[in-house]
Amino acid sequence: MEKQHNHKDCMQALKPVRDTLDVINGKWKLQIIISLNAGNRRFTEIERSIPKLTSKVLAKELKELEQNSLVKRVVKDTYPVSIEYFPTEHTKTLGPVVESLKDWGENHRKHIFGSPTEAEKSE
Repeated sequence: MEKQHNHKDCMQALKPVRDTLDVINGKWKLQIIISLNAGNRRFTEIERSIPKLTSKVLAKELKELEQNSLVKRVVKDTYPVSIEYFPTEHTKTLGPVVESLKDWGENHRKHIFGSPTEAEKSE
C-alpha cells in the first residue's frame, strides 16, 4: 500500500515549485530567457525575436527578471547611451528545466494530436 503523505510533506514539496513558478511564471519570461540565451542583447532584438510581445510588457518582464538575478542590465557609456541585457550565471541553471519543459511539450503535443505533421516539423 502506498504511503499517505501528510499536509506538511505536501507543502514541503510544493513550496519550491511555487517559488520557481513565481520567478518564471507567465507567458513571456521563459521566452525572453531563451531569446537572451540565443544571443539577443538589445531591447529591440529581444522584442523582435518574440512575436506579439509588446515593449511595455518586455520592459516589465526584464525588470522582474533582473530583480530575480536572471538578467543583468548593462548601460554602455556611448552616444546615445545603449543598454544591453545578458543572462546571468544563475540563468544557466534553468537550462535543464527549459530542456525538460521542451521535451514534455513535444511529448504532450504528440499525445494530444498524434504524430506531428510535416507542417509542424518545419515550424
